[in-house]
Amino acid sequence: MALLGFPSSRRAFPYLLTILFLSCGQIHRASSVLLSGLKNHHGNHHQRKPLVHPNQTTCALFMGTWVRDDSYPVYQSSACPIVDPEFNCQMYGRPDSDYLKLRWQPANCELPRFDGLEFLSKMRGKTVMFVGDSLGRNQWESLICMISAGVSRSATQVRRGDPLSTFTFLDYGVSVSFYRAPYLVDIDSVQGKRVLKLDDASGNGNAWRDADVLSFNTGHWWSHKGGLQGWDYMESGGSFYQDMDRLVALERGLRTWARWVDANVDYSRTRVFFQSISPTHYNPGDWNSGAATKSCYGETVPTSGTTYPGIYPNQMQVVQEVINEMNTPTFLLDITTLSAMRKDAHPSIYSGDLSPEQRANPDHSADCSHWCLPGLPDTWNQLFYTALFF
Repeated sequence: MALLGFPSSRRAFPYLLTILFLSCGQIHRASSVLLSGLKNHHGNHHQRKPLVHPNQTTCALFMGTWVRDDSYPVYQSSACPIVDPEFNCQMYGRPDSDYLKLRWQPANCELPRFDGLEFLSKMRGKTVMFVGDSLGRNQWESLICMISAGVSRSATQVRRGDPLSTFTFLDYGVSVSFYRAPYLVDIDSVQGKRVLKLDDASGNGNAWRDADVLSFNTGHWWSHKGGLQGWDYMESGGSFYQDMDRLVALERGLRTWARWVDANVDYSRTRVFFQSISPTHYNPGDWNSGAATKSCYGETVPTSGTTYPGIYPNQMQVVQEVINEMNTPTFLLDITTLSAMRKDAHPSIYSGDLSPEQRANPDHSADCSHWCLPGLPDTWNQLFYTALFF
């Protein structure tokens, strides 16, 4: 059975992730996706429609620059049925709008423009599920906004819950869901304590089994401490820990997730994506050595250059190693570097969750983790759309 309208000869998701190395004082890793002449998992050749520049043979989707495009954004937050207040920067007083007019331009090709009607037509009767933390919810809401802009009169249904929320385009039988699982692995209550089970994802995984497209993310919650920490103990190998090296914990959790995917996902019918680490912009020293502020507040333009500003996230090495060792073809949506350039794209103080007192103190209250909608997550979904259909 073919998936997403692709030829029935596809028996597995063809893929290849090539790690490129960039230099900017130090070496950074990033992914370049080869979209032509790929070999499928069983060793048979399958020719996908190549996304290429006339003088190139491959498209490095995740390497490029941000360019102004006055045809953007592709939707307005006021017309989207599901933008949460914390992402709705224009509604909550952001005074500038140039950040809405930026388009991602890969170095050697052109991206197809997102088409909501085409997305629904090709996904008819299918389910898409984002699994992870609030960055996954950021992307989930963006995708719903982008699709809705192309089919404004389509009947819809939304069911919000925790951990599962689902938005359905009823005329096409397409469901787009978000499942909240910040660590991907399970958290159980044991004698009133929250136990992060580094060796078990079976509880969460029960909700993921039947999706036709799965997009996972994790990262930020593994580094939280104090009142933001989401667990009281970690359990691994039958032992309990109050803490451990957070990269070690991330790797153990990701390997558990990877084993679950390999054991439970039928990749002849389900496409698997993993979104790379979404960067934060809490340290202006990363892009301006003379900065006196302590947040992204007041930033209205991207960083200059084409490489990662500041220190490349060490979590990315863990993500790449785990994915490279999986049996299930898993597409790394490597948005890390292109997002790091967008210091201008966060809600900052323009969030519905902030009080007037908080807005007056951006160094302590600006949100430099999430992203405005419309905004950067729309590009993540344009890349997601490209990887699905082109």
